[in-house]
Amino acid sequence: MNISFVIPVYNEEESLKQLYQEIISAIGTRSYEIIFVDDGSRDNSFSILSELAAGDANVRVIRFRRNFGKASALQYAFSIAQGEYICTMDADLQDDPAELPKFFAAMNNGFEVVSGWKQHRKDPLYKTLPSLIFNAVTTSTFGLKLRDYNCGFKLYQRAVVKEIMLYGEMHRFIPALADALGYKVGEIPVNHRPRIYGQSKYGLERYLRGFFDLLTVKVVTQYIRSPLYLFGRVGIVSAILGLIITVYLSLMKLLYHHPLTNRPLLFLGILLIIAGIQFFSMGLICEIIVNRSQRFNNDNISIKQTINYLEQKNRDRQA
Repeated sequence: MNISFVIPVYNEEESLKQLYQEIISAIGTRSYEIIFVDDGSRDNSFSILSELAAGDANVRVIRFRRNFGKASALQYAFSIAQGEYICTMDADLQDDPAELPKFFAAMNNGFEVVSGWKQHRKDPLYKTLPSLIFNAVTTSTFGLKLRDYNCGFKLYQRAVVKEIMLYGEMHRFIPALADALGYKVGEIPVNHRPRIYGQSKYGLERYLRGFFDLLTVKVVTQYIRSPLYLFGRVGIVSAILGLIITVYLSLMKLLYHHPLTNRPLLFLGILLIIAGIQFFSMGLICEIIVNRSQRFNNDNISIKQTINYLEQKNRDRQA
């Protein structure tokens, strides 16, 4: 199979049929599958997806029992996708499937991940401004210069999505995760269309969650195999500052007979030394127990129904 489309769906009943028709028009002669993950929709989305699957055996529908989040929907779909290339899109029609040839052209230039850039974004300022700040912070944090980490329109080689594990809000950082693994990541401008149906499922709180996940990704990409480098540095700096303070106060006591009982600085110095030892010890403990227990596991989601997809047959084929 040449390409797998992975599309999380949450209350997008108005747009699904049009999106399907646009995808079919864009793929030409490529062999394909379209994996829709109904992430706990409360509207008529699943019924419409059922109609599409009934008319096209290449449409797979996975229905979650409740809303588990975009990262969970993507991770599960990645685990079952069979295509040589994996294309992710949002279901709200703001991503234009007609842009697909541009992604493949970038792939032919040696990229293994191609991320869309909504160069002329059709969203209000209260969404574009925080996104601009978020992208700048993320770029400076990881060193991978992308102008639009939030764009859901991306094309991956199959090997990339099979290696990356997602949870929380980490779907925004897939390019950074791929780059940390050594994959070549590129970016192309794409047509971004105004939302016609429904409303955005994300509020400003997603940027707070995204900030916490940014810290998580920073740790797992640079310190997961050597946590002592992170905790040890903090511990050493803290301990040195505490040692400087206590040495200074000790000299003042010995040379000038300054009393220490009324010096809060002494307690700060002692506290810094203790904290430094604790951070360093924590780093050593983490070195011993480093594992992937925080990684996403498909057992964390519950599937209510599937269409055109038999999980056991798929697992047997992968085995």
